[in-house]
Amino acid sequence: MTGMARRSLTDPALYLNRHLSWLTFNRRVLDEALDPATPLLERLRYLAITARNLDEFVSVHWAGVLRRIEDGRVDPGLDGLTPSQERDRIAEAMTALVARQQRCWSEHLEPDLARASIRIVPRQQWLKSDREALGTFWRRELDPLLVPITVDPAHPFPRAPSRTLSLAFALRRRRAHFLGVLSLPRSLPSFIRIPGAGGDAYADLAQVVLAHASRLFRGYEIGASAVFRITRNSNLYPRGEDGANLLDVVRERVVRRHQGDAVRLEVDARGGEGLAEELRTHFNLAAWQLWYQPEFVDFARFDGLYRDLGRPELKFAPLAPPTPAPRFALSALRGRDILLHHPYDSYAPVLRFIAAAARDRRVVSIKQTLYRTNHRSSVVRALRIAAQRKKQVTVVVELNARFDEASNIRWARRLEAAGVQVVYGVVGLKAHAKLALLTRRDEDGHLRHYAHVGSGNYNAHTARQYTDLSLLTANADVTAAIRRVFELFTAQTTLTDPGPLLVAPVNMASRWLELIEREREHARRGRPARIVAKMNALLDQHIIQALYRAARGGVRIDLLIRGMCALRPGVPGVSERIRVVSIVGRFLEHSRIVYFANGGAEEVYIGSADWMPRNLYERVEVALPVRDPHLRLRICDEVLAAYLADAAKSHFLQPDGAYLRWRHLPADQRAQVEMELRPPFAAAPRPFCAQDWLIRHGRLRPEADTGTPPLDSSLLAGAATAPRNAAKRAAAAKGGRR
Repeated sequence: MTGMARRSLTDPALYLNRHLSWLTFNRRVLDEALDPATPLLERLRYLAITARNLDEFVSVHWAGVLRRIEDGRVDPGLDGLTPSQERDRIAEAMTALVARQQRCWSEHLEPDLARASIRIVPRQQWLKSDREALGTFWRRELDPLLVPITVDPAHPFPRAPSRTLSLAFALRRRRAHFLGVLSLPRSLPSFIRIPGAGGDAYADLAQVVLAHASRLFRGYEIGASAVFRITRNSNLYPRGEDGANLLDVVRERVVRRHQGDAVRLEVDARGGEGLAEELRTHFNLAAWQLWYQPEFVDFARFDGLYRDLGRPELKFAPLAPPTPAPRFALSALRGRDILLHHPYDSYAPVLRFIAAAARDRRVVSIKQTLYRTNHRSSVVRALRIAAQRKKQVTVVVELNARFDEASNIRWARRLEAAGVQVVYGVVGLKAHAKLALLTRRDEDGHLRHYAHVGSGNYNAHTARQYTDLSLLTANADVTAAIRRVFELFTAQTTLTDPGPLLVAPVNMASRWLELIEREREHARRGRPARIVAKMNALLDQHIIQALYRAARGGVRIDLLIRGMCALRPGVPGVSERIRVVSIVGRFLEHSRIVYFANGGAEEVYIGSADWMPRNLYERVEVALPVRDPHLRLRICDEVLAAYLADAAKSHFLQPDGAYLRWRHLPADQRAQVEMELRPPFAAAPRPFCAQDWLIRHGRLRPEADTGTPPLDSSLLAGAATAPRNAAKRAAAAKGGRR
């Protein structure tokens, strides 16, 4: 054991590959599509989500690995894999994932949808009435938009946009052979409803085009045909940014995104190997970059089908968080902080916080960060109104928010037109912090600051789909520190005093390391020592090594990591006291919370940053301690304890990188169901709950995958919690409040 304890913490065997870890996360999402307890159309949507996730992975992360190989890089990563080894392992894992997606559709979803009278009718099964209806659609809506091209020296192969569905045809005229190509219009839905077919019947748009191909290539004999899709490198590598206007540079790079190098070719396997090889040769791809799809190319298209179908009985019931008061009084924050847990608590108070500032004549300035926001954003509208009312409004717009660059450029232009001072953050750093700061001359004549700090974007749409935390506060120390963060954004000042905040890249990484080391010292002295951290990803080597040292020193560590995790738990002599859990459910787990037992003087931090190098060193991020004891206890008691006790949706990371899941457990052990049933955070605090023992005393432990839940339920006997309503609990398990 002594020899094991001296194992070097830089040993590559102690680290999991980040990309392979991400692929296992997407597999966990796919598990939701295979879960018969999930409403049927939500299962279809989960399949679409995994396809969209994989698209982004290929265009960004997979493309990055291939670029490193092209650049001649051979240096291994944290896990010891060279770029070439990583490429091969990723390709193998992606092949398995894609095969699982196909089985999910053909063996599970397609027959289950048919039983619910929802069908995608194959072309061979179209009735005469179906062909007539689709022929009318072809003439009126589809044919005018198509641009067929026969490739020859005068007609080069068209520039196929990234991730756009296209068709290829093997053509023959007299004895000459040609290649015919066209892209499907993105303005039309991928699946066309067939009227009068009974139930919900659809035709695949690509199949409608194939059925009328002879009208597109008149005079040619059509041989093989295939649906295909190309995925391009979407990394926006900077070019010539020195001295340039950042907005103009990002706009140019967005245009280039669809012109990036091809990194993946997907082809309908029914089109024939010859046509697929001709396409692969044209795009200059290796054989391992060609992916045959046996039926559908691009499962992400099912998201549109989900939206088109009504059928509320086959979807999650709408979540109905308690409705807050119609107006928001800033003066309420002078008495106490307000903590909101979205989507279980309404996002309306955050929107009203900004809207109230826009109309309040006593508010003299508003400062706001915008990383991503929704279409027709009420936040942007309020900021424009505030500027038009002669308030001083400053907005930090992050132009480099991946895949939202074009949207953010539009918002920046509109804000500037309204008189808002728009800045683009700090050169070389992304502005990822979620902050709003209001300055108001209160009734007593004093200027006071009011702030919102969150873990999610100012996006009312995703606030209904992601779990996030919002803190509204008028605490003078906190608001003064946030004001200095905005000075960092606008004037690029040196932030020498972050106050109570942890600010990346200033002091966040070093402070996390200090707090983890402090916990190890508490354990050495026999004091209460415990760490519970909830976030999206854990990849930073320094943080991982600090957690390993703390675990060796006797600290019990529970990590609720939704996605990528490079830490390897359960390694003898290194991480036996570390448990890593990933929870995947109806809502995307997006909140970041870190708990320290701190010798009995517990501390809880919330913020916007994961434990990843990009968050700690390449972005401006903010985390802050929750000082209100009632709010701190509620985070421990009602959020962390519920997640640690979840046995139905939890996936437990094993030392070999695989995840195990307990099966066939009661729905009332789901954390997201518990969140729906508890009182709102904005309500008056309630007495401390005995479930906090789960955190204080470390009584949660994973067992073998035998169906035994990790929670020792005897701990909860006699807990001072209100009895739950069984009917409500059952309804919530099926999809939310009714």
